[in-house]
Amino acid sequence: MSREGAIPVQQDVLVQAWQQTLPTTLDPSDKATVNADEANPSGLRIHIDTAGRQQYSFDFACSYLDPREVRVQLIDVERDGQNVGEHTPVIQELAQNYVRQIHECAQTLQSITHTRSADDGDYHVH
Repeated sequence: MSREGAIPVQQDVLVQAWQQTLPTTLDPSDKATVNADEANPSGLRIHIDTAGRQQYSFDFACSYLDPREVRVQLIDVERDGQNVGEHTPVIQELAQNYVRQIHECAQTLQSITHTRSADDGDYHVH
């Protein structure tokens, strides 16, 4: 089994790729910001502002388990700058949709995260 964070891409390259790709998996009116996770060299912090009048913002931690798999954790949800309960049906549905879209982005970027680890052509997860 691969150890967490074992990807062959520098974090700044990863952040730039995510910043360019994540908006393509989100609703066009949602806004996303991707930053490096200072505590995890293979991690990202993702901030998403929802479209429309609800004005929710979501913060996620995303970390690579291996070059093909990410773990996504909801960190915080705010509305108009105030923390809101994360267990309401509306928040849960929105968060699940964003987690799915974050995973889609990770799949799209597999060509980058596999670049140097796929020298032998073997993509099996150990």
